[in-house]
Amino acid sequence: MINGQMRIGIYGGTFSPPHNGHVKAAEAFFKGMELDLLYIIPTAVSPHKQMDRADDPSHRLRMCELAFGGMERTFISDLEIARGGRSYTVDTLRALSGADRRLFFLMGTDMMLTLDRWREPEEIFKLCYPVYMRRENDPIIESMIVAKNNEYLARFGKIVRRIPADFVDVSSTAVRERVKRGAPIDDVVPEGVAAYIKEHGLYV
Repeated sequence: MINGQMRIGIYGGTFSPPHNGHVKAAEAFFKGMELDLLYIIPTAVSPHKQMDRADDPSHRLRMCELAFGGMERTFISDLEIARGGRSYTVDTLRALSGADRRLFFLMGTDMMLTLDRWREPEEIFKLCYPVYMRRENDPIIESMIVAKNNEYLARFGKIVRRIPADFVDVSSTAVRERVKRGAPIDDVVPEGVAAYIKEHGLYV
């Protein structure tokens, strides 16, 4: 807590399923931004990704509890799932904002580069300090990030700050593909998540 304000992190996503890369990102986010609390918030319906028709948000919420539940001062929230419909970041930030809170919102590189095309980007920049992590090492993307941050600074008065984190070469898409092939996933998702996927026959 600084100047009477709690430093609160928000990490949202589909988490279908949550994997080791997500967990490492959450840990780096907590440490890098010196957070007092971290909210993990699985989306109801993502405005950025095509959701599977068979998607069950309750499964994703439970898997997040299994993946992140061991992290201190980290809460798994059903805020967006309970709200229903498309999950817009600006609505979540409004719901969690307060005079005694300083909000930090975590995203990946692709989201960082398109933040100005989200719903009410001006309000997003007012309500939080956006931060991002990279999962790739591409000099072309690096120049795109610099250019985009210059745009954000001119337009919104803020940039999206980078949090350094170790690269974990895994994605939810790759995990689902492994499950469909019958390949093991124990090395890429937390133990509880692997057991849950098997028990409920997800992604087959």
